[in-house]
Amino acid sequence: MSLEQQFDQAMLDIYLKAKSEAKYKATLFFKMLNSDRGIITAKKLINSKKPSDGYTALYEKNCLHLTVEALLIDNPKWHELFEESEIKAARKRLKEYGYDINKT
Repeated sequence: MSLEQQFDQAMLDIYLKAKSEAKYKATLFFKMLNSDRGIITAKKLINSKKPSDGYTALYEKNCLHLTVEALLIDNPKWHELFEESEIKAARKRLKEYGYDINKT
């Protein structure tokens, strides 16, 4: 399985975990995954000027570990799929919301 396919699976996994752990059904995120796949979906969300509604909902449920940003930052294996500016943007957003990016 290619790194891109592994990332697609990891993105689907955070959708499923958000649904089961946080009781949050990210319908729009799931639609984006189905139409654009993982990398494009992640890039759209990370590069947006403001956090998505899903990010905000997960923050409110104390589940930032289930965000796209955390998926990227918590596992350096994905870094080669993204620009340095995107990695920095994800890290910055997580820091702003109090996520411990040094825990891994």
